[in-house]
Amino acid sequence: MIDTRLRLTVILLVIGCGWGLTQPLIKITVTAGYQPLGLVFWQMLIGAVALGAIQWHRLKRLPVTRTTLAVWLMIAVIGTLIPNTAGYRAAFHLPSGIMSIVIATIPMMAFPMALALGNDRFSWRRLLGLGLGLVGVGLIALPEASLPERAMIAFLPLALIAPFCYACEGNIVAKWGTGGLDPIAVLFGASVIGTILALPLAVLSGQFFIPRAPFILADATLLLSALVHVSVYAGYVWLIGRAGAVFAGQVSYIVTGSGVLWAMLLLGESYSLWIWAALLAMGCGLTLVQPRLAPGLARVETGAHG
Repeated sequence: MIDTRLRLTVILLVIGCGWGLTQPLIKITVTAGYQPLGLVFWQMLIGAVALGAIQWHRLKRLPVTRTTLAVWLMIAVIGTLIPNTAGYRAAFHLPSGIMSIVIATIPMMAFPMALALGNDRFSWRRLLGLGLGLVGVGLIALPEASLPERAMIAFLPLALIAPFCYACEGNIVAKWGTGGLDPIAVLFGASVIGTILALPLAVLSGQFFIPRAPFILADATLLLSALVHVSVYAGYVWLIGRAGAVFAGQVSYIVTGSGVLWAMLLLGESYSLWIWAALLAMGCGLTLVQPRLAPGLARVETGAHG
């Protein structure tokens, strides 16, 4: 049991660090001048190709019904199109580390939604965690010396759109399920529909682009971030099946912490004491909001995440 727990913990760390890496990669991509809807199209297309290869390898039939189409549409729009379009725009203006810290608000936003939908029960401990999450956001937004430039504060609400969408997505899946689809099938179908939706939006808005030689660093980081995301999500799904949703959910801590460290290492970012205090508040909030790990390792059925 100890060896199994250690192995799963190492896998959890690898997945979290990989997910955290996507934030500075996205920052490099958006600073090259590529526009959000164009980036969303390529991300969805790369994901559709990679997940399609996995789906083909598994030789699993993909049921196309009104229910599955509704699931794919919901995941594509709420799980990718809206949050990534807003997130890419915010990432252009905000430090990568801030974006990683903001992602930690997902479970805090999800908690009141879960209460409203009847997906969860009220808990004073988790309410305190929600309060600490709000304190963390406040420590980023309110002090004059928190951000490198005060004008960046205008883009913080834009950055919060993504975790809000992910919280909505998670609660919708928890309440109504995925139409009998496993997570890989959900993500593949959503990526295909998302690609179809993103293409005309990118073209009509003038944000469509085709990477051409000589390729620049942003082209490489776009491809790498999309592939890393598909890989770590597949690993995350596998981990939920092996260790349970609660154990796998602890990846949030690692994504946030590693995202900040990756930004310092790759982008040379540095942060004020207010930001470090916000990170501490977010970490404490996550500890309280997320359910405690139940004894033993249980196999559970899982839904999807954007």
